[in-house]
Amino acid sequence: MRSYYPPIEPYASGMLDVGDGHQIYWERVGTPGAKAAVFLHGGPGGGCNASQRRMFDPAKYDVLLFDQRGCGRSTPHACLEANTTWHLVDDIERLRELCGIEKWLVFGGSWGSTLSLAYAETHPQRVTELVLRGIYTLTQAELDWYYQFGVSEMHPEKWERFIAPIPPAERGNMMAAYHRRLTGENEHEKLACAKAWSQWEGGTVTLLPDASMVDDFGGDHFALAFARIENHFFTHAGWLEEGQLQRDAHKLHGIPGVIVHGRFDMPCPLKYAWNLAKAWPDAELHIVEAAGHAMSEPGILDQLIRATDRFAE
Repeated sequence: MRSYYPPIEPYASGMLDVGDGHQIYWERVGTPGAKAAVFLHGGPGGGCNASQRRMFDPAKYDVLLFDQRGCGRSTPHACLEANTTWHLVDDIERLRELCGIEKWLVFGGSWGSTLSLAYAETHPQRVTELVLRGIYTLTQAELDWYYQFGVSEMHPEKWERFIAPIPPAERGNMMAAYHRRLTGENEHEKLACAKAWSQWEGGTVTLLPDASMVDDFGGDHFALAFARIENHFFTHAGWLEEGQLQRDAHKLHGIPGVIVHGRFDMPCPLKYAWNLAKAWPDAELHIVEAAGHAMSEPGILDQLIRATDRFAE
């Protein structure tokens, strides 16, 4: 089984003014001038971290990672203004131009897979390959499965904690009820709801319980950006037409891809990865049997690093 490359520090980093009052943090790791790649983190609102740098052979790749608008080290923190899927697609292009890169491999998991598909379908001429995990096409059925009825049946004890901040009369639309509180004026309620929203995800992304992940998702600074931005994007269905990413998969023609998906992925049902692979013949789908959603799960990590190794050649 393949696992992470050794820890690595950035050889360059900085802040990019992308307009609208937003400054985004970026960093580059690996070998300057080697095969170019960009890593798109999940959430939205999750930010990038040190383990994500380790998905690529540093001798063969030159990788850019960045914190998307409003999260991680980007500023202003937890900001929702001028923060949409299409702002982020434009930001990726700004970063590509900043780096002087013509084309690059695009790597994204969970929401990062959504953003990768939106970017690649908009700028296919800029993408050499796609490595995707935990496919999320952001349809209403996917949103309902995770935030209304579906995963609630699989994790009833965690679901009780998720719905606890919301009065029973408002539970018919959990995303809307959370949106009112995450964008409201009551700062105590806002933070409590942010932590409940964030820890629902932290508690359901792995096949086996991982208390440390739940704790990480519950940190005040992380949870506020994660919950506010994720709820904001999902309330607006990512500013995508229903089924758009699947419908436009033909635009990926000629782009080699690898899709890695856990059989027991709770946030992102396998069906959507299966459908994408059928619509995109240039992609290989690897179903990892003993895995949930998280990139860190051994079978998922193994397949992802095998993919980046292969595309490095």
